[in-house]
Amino acid sequence: MDKIHAMQLFIRVAELESFSRAAETSGLPKGSVSRQIQALENHLGTQLLHRTTRRVQLTQDGMVYYERAKDLLTNLDELDGLFQHDPASISGKLRVDMPVGVAKNLVIPRLPAFLQQYPGIELELSSSDRLVDLIREGFDCVVRVGALKDSGLIARPLGKLSVINCASPQYLARFGYPEGLDDLASHAVVHYSVNLGTRPQGFEVATANGTQWIKTGGILTVNSTETYHAACLAGLGIIQVPRIGVREALRAGTLIEILPQYRADPMPVSLLYPHRRNLSRRVHLFMEWLTGVMKDYVD
Repeated sequence: MDKIHAMQLFIRVAELESFSRAAETSGLPKGSVSRQIQALENHLGTQLLHRTTRRVQLTQDGMVYYERAKDLLTNLDELDGLFQHDPASISGKLRVDMPVGVAKNLVIPRLPAFLQQYPGIELELSSSDRLVDLIREGFDCVVRVGALKDSGLIARPLGKLSVINCASPQYLARFGYPEGLDDLASHAVVHYSVNLGTRPQGFEVATANGTQWIKTGGILTVNSTETYHAACLAGLGIIQVPRIGVREALRAGTLIEILPQYRADPMPVSLLYPHRRNLSRRVHLFMEWLTGVMKDYVD
């Protein structure tokens, strides 16, 4: 069995939802296509397709194999054009995850130029506060902001984002400006926690002896960076946030920086990806582009 040819036929059957149409477009007898798909299923030890008299549908295993097979065949096509320098020769799917703030404020504004340069690349961009499983969920690379846990992945440091403290004019008009850390006991801080139910530590301050946590007032805890910003804009309390994420609000005067002498440690930004041998050319190009983008915003 020619596994590559069998994969190609499987993908065509899956997309056309028909053995007959797949055979017709391939110039092969229907029986030949059916036998090759059956041989592929026997080789894999699983059923890839549900067959009925009306249509053909992917099984759960078939859905997984379909995505992986498409990626593999795209990589093979890319390998054939490895020494071609025409950007139009780069094609295939990219699946990337990054925090909402990084996507919204840093990447999306610059993304049109990348996609215009490489029109054959299909980008799936995931943005949430949830930490995705890069391997299990099939991501090519992910951006992480903050300290990293040991994951067995390769990490490329991209720099650090400076963190500031800010509040809305309405909040400051109502409660006044805190002058020092002792004042925070009578001020509200909006707390952020990915997992609700965990106790927020308070207001973070970087000192020569490490991080210091200051007890504050505040009764609101959120688990979304978008909600975190919105709560501050609504006058619900003080937040600590990367400057880049609130630069427009600072310029517009809808947020005001406070306590500049008491900041948290800058937040490291990292690019995580599997072993280098697994990187396709399109993934490598995207990561190099992203590294260049981030240089304009990190310290």
